[in-house]
Amino acid sequence: MAEFEESSGNVFADLGLPDADEMLIKSRLVAKIAEIIETHGWTQTQAAQIIGLPQPKLSKMLNGQFRGISQAKMLECLARLGRNVQIVIGPETEVGCIDVVFA
Repeated sequence: MAEFEESSGNVFADLGLPDADEMLIKSRLVAKIAEIIETHGWTQTQAAQIIGLPQPKLSKMLNGQFRGISQAKMLECLARLGRNVQIVIGPETEVGCIDVVFA
């Protein structure tokens, strides 16, 4: 019988990778960028021109190689793709968290 371990909800943390929370946020942002590109039927070259990244860098990002791309740059990409991006600072809590919410 195969053994299963329940996920924490963050595959990067489950794998013991450093910066797991940041990687999860980046992966969600990249997934949204990819979804928008696909919805419009753009090639990577067309999308790269719109978002202001070289096509090879966009290709790496879309293939999960996004360690060298900041969250701020990804948010800028989303804005260039026609999405409104808001950063909301909530009320004080004992331990804060960062999350990405798509409306």
